[in-house]
Amino acid sequence: MLNIDELKFDKDGLIPAIVVDAVSKKVLTLAYMNRESLQITMEKGLTCFWSRSRGELWLKGETSGNYQHVVSITADCDKDALVVTVEKDGPACHTGSDSCFETPVWESDELHEFSLGGLMKLIEGRKIDKKEGSYTTYLFEKGLDKILKKVGEESTEVIIAAKAEDKAETIYEIADLAYHVMVLMIEAGISLEDIHRELASRHVVDHKVKQEKMTQ
Repeated sequence: MLNIDELKFDKDGLIPAIVVDAVSKKVLTLAYMNRESLQITMEKGLTCFWSRSRGELWLKGETSGNYQHVVSITADCDKDALVVTVEKDGPACHTGSDSCFETPVWESDELHEFSLGGLMKLIEGRKIDKKEGSYTTYLFEKGLDKILKKVGEESTEVIIAAKAEDKAETIYEIADLAYHVMVLMIEAGISLEDIHRELASRHVVDHKVKQEKMTQ
């Protein structure tokens, strides 16, 4: 681990901190830390910044409740910038947006960004603002039983493809299954963050079990 004394703070004693969502990998905000706020961040496991406008320490979520629980802090190669990966309790931006970076400036006509979070938002949008001719909207209109039936069918298709040892077909069917599971998640009010937390808790349990076996 890098010692905090090895970091390069600027002439004002600050270092930029890029905050990233541990689940979606989305950039949430760009803030600044001084030595004291970084120490507080590491001690509490919650992001604490230095407010340049107010000239004071700022524990994210202290007034809004939108705390950011720190997963890791990584320095760049020059040791003069940080990436802080977090699990958040709510919106990162003071405007109420999920991220401070929501305003498009330019986008390629040929290359398109994809994320599971973006797909979830698209699926949710098909439930809220029903689009005629949309298969996703059709599933929501038919209801839970239809969605569950499709999840079952796609699960079977994955098994058949995997049993045939057809990698390309298995990938295709897993993608179909993942999509229908995400539709089910939206229908059931389950978020990617919910699944992330559940898997993370299992990882901790598994790690403890391994340690116990090693000490026996």
